[in-house]
Amino acid sequence: MIGAARRWMRRRFPELAGPGIERIDARALAALRNRHRGRRVWVIGNGPSLNQTDLSKLRGEITIGSNGIFLLFDRIGFKPTFYTVEDTLVAEDRAGVINALRGTTKVFPADLRYCLSRDPDTVFVNFIRPGYANFPRFSDRFEKLAYWGGTVTYLNLQLALHVGASEICLVGVDHSYQVHTAQDRKEGSVITSGTADANHFHPDYFGPGFRYHDPRVDRMEQGYVEAKRFLDSKGCRVVNATAGGRLEVFPRIRYEELFP
Repeated sequence: MIGAARRWMRRRFPELAGPGIERIDARALAALRNRHRGRRVWVIGNGPSLNQTDLSKLRGEITIGSNGIFLLFDRIGFKPTFYTVEDTLVAEDRAGVINALRGTTKVFPADLRYCLSRDPDTVFVNFIRPGYANFPRFSDRFEKLAYWGGTVTYLNLQLALHVGASEICLVGVDHSYQVHTAQDRKEGSVITSGTADANHFHPDYFGPGFRYHDPRVDRMEQGYVEAKRFLDSKGCRVVNATAGGRLEVFPRIRYEELFP
């Protein structure tokens, strides 16, 4: 009976399901609220289309990058304003590089503290993972909790709203994946790559030996539909400036048109 009551409480109040955050994180997250109020915020995906995009135009913009975006840093000459990881496999396999990153505000789920370390650039958020009721849900209380939505981009959209975006521009969000190959090893939903990565901007992104979760584009699509509905209700416009790709939930705009 006690176990059933606890499960009901966690479904009804998902903020109780996370590991919780420390006071230092609560203060840091509160300080980020509306820090860039009224600005446009760029959410940078990791699709192959980034190789067709002049990202140097984003220098000086408010940007959110994630996962293996650090493979681009030398090419583009800047680091994103914010850097996120929410996938456990990315966090574990890339912990050394991620923990060494400086010069960007790193935002990670609190339950990744076992492999991602605290430093002056890092803040942890209470992140509600798959299994919560009424999926997908979108948070406008980022200092309290954020929700999983099938892709790290969903976390980034919640962060963009939290920091005060009046407009969110997507780039590199291709929303399209090739199926794994015979050289890859699949165990359940986890794939260990045996070949160069064709699904991201760099062949080493999930190159041989790196693990990733089998992409579920259907769940990502559900998340994007809810994100659009929620952000529209808040008066925050989202546009998709990706070169090609298959994401049609948000209105399209040519990347070059967003610059004077």
